[in-house]
Amino acid sequence: MTKVSERSGGEILAQGLKSHGVDTVFCVPGESYLAVLDGLYDLRDDINVVTCRQEGGAAYMAEAYGKLKGAPGICFVTRGPGATNASIGVHTAFQDSTPMILFIGQVARHQEDREAFQEIDYRRMYGEMAKWVAQIETADRIPEYLNRAFHTATSGRPGPVVLALPEDMLTEMASVADTPCYKKVASAPRPEDMAQFRSLLSEAKNPLLLIGGGGWSAETSQNITRFAEGNHLPVACAFRRQDAFDNHHELYVGEVGIAPNPTLAERVKNADLLIAVGPRLGEMTTSGYTLLNSPNTQQKLVHILPGAEELNRVYSAELAILSDLTAFTKAAVALKPVVDPVWRDAVASLRLSYLTFMGVEMGIKDFPMHKISSYLRENLPSDAIITNGAGNYTVWGQRFYQFTSYPSQLAPTSGAMGYGVPAGIGAKIAEPDRVVVTFAGDGCFMMNGQEIATAVQYGANVIIIVVDNGCFGTIRMHQEREYPDRVISTRLNNPDFGALARAYGAYGETVDSADQFPAAFERARGSGQPALLHMKVPNLWE
Repeated sequence: MTKVSERSGGEILAQGLKSHGVDTVFCVPGESYLAVLDGLYDLRDDINVVTCRQEGGAAYMAEAYGKLKGAPGICFVTRGPGATNASIGVHTAFQDSTPMILFIGQVARHQEDREAFQEIDYRRMYGEMAKWVAQIETADRIPEYLNRAFHTATSGRPGPVVLALPEDMLTEMASVADTPCYKKVASAPRPEDMAQFRSLLSEAKNPLLLIGGGGWSAETSQNITRFAEGNHLPVACAFRRQDAFDNHHELYVGEVGIAPNPTLAERVKNADLLIAVGPRLGEMTTSGYTLLNSPNTQQKLVHILPGAEELNRVYSAELAILSDLTAFTKAAVALKPVVDPVWRDAVASLRLSYLTFMGVEMGIKDFPMHKISSYLRENLPSDAIITNGAGNYTVWGQRFYQFTSYPSQLAPTSGAMGYGVPAGIGAKIAEPDRVVVTFAGDGCFMMNGQEIATAVQYGANVIIIVVDNGCFGTIRMHQEREYPDRVISTRLNNPDFGALARAYGAYGETVDSADQFPAAFERARGSGQPALLHMKVPNLWE
């Protein structure tokens, strides 16, 4: 047996990340994990350490990386304030089923349970927003914990893992070997499940294929396309998961999300067979749990998920299939197609309704935002990545843009504001050769806009479109509906965002009309810098 040399906990952890295939780490440095940073110094040719400006931004970048790569996004933050700032990224990863590992520096072991400086019990803090939370107490167990963390984050329903690292544990010496690179543990459908599924499909008159959730890949997207084509099934995507199926395909009929096409919403309600591959069927995808009755659905429901804990949680399925999406889509392609399906003519009608719904011109008074998304749809490469946070402005991208390939949509199903800018920067760092465009509202941008400094530092030339209407638009909309003429707390006084971008060393320009956008966008795209276009749009209510 080969003798293993003695290493510090920080070195063991850094080298363990390399053994698990990590090539990028997002962080805000802290004294509580200096030993890990020192370990990463020796691996700087193998692991890119991206220093962010705030822990929320770092966590969002790691989450976006996890969405893009299908491998855990890695984030390091310091204890206390750093950990609380990063919690928004963990919550997003949990609700979005994104593999991610957050490492938190912790107080020294002999100081625990004294409310030492910045001390928090992370097991209690993160207990309901992570798949697993633990603290590594001795350096010789670091490989064991890393092995479990990577497998937990990627297996079953993907999600975040949190590991706390006592400061003195990281300087402790130990002789222990690294584990081999993790291998995702995947479930597969049983033959009898697929036989019953084929029987239900052959009996259906009005089926709908609804896809979404976490765990997708380019391969699963191609597989589900082949299955849909073989059976001429209409395909809808769940909330903010539109990139799982080519939106230009004749079988694509729209997104089942916020304010869906009424025709599509009726199709969901009236389907006699709803085949849900991947989505949890949460609040946003079911229009507040109204498109399906709970727990007994009016449709026959076939629900395919990689996590057993989610099956039959809200809706009682006619057939619940526990399966990794790759395994299920391969098995679905292998099924004998339905010959001359009776629903064939209805698909063309649904497709036409989708195109008509997308083509309805919508704008903000004198600033027709649909023209912005239409221009991007017609001029961006098919593999462009679109990111956004949360707010009314996101409707323009989701309704009028068409996604072609997976992965190309990074948007929080958790509805987290401040996501778009760091997600776009993280995406550009992960995929430097792809065009990355970020939509952000003025309120959304101000939550993590400082990460433009990170983009400039690392040459992450994302193009950020800030839609500035001087208010928290979604909240103002609800306020006007529920408490008309009693406006409070939703108005915003904003800076000159173009000038702010230039102050950071990025390209910045103000756009006063939709007609100015195409030329401004091409100037931003050709600037060779991170770029921001400040779109000053009218306030709908003033």
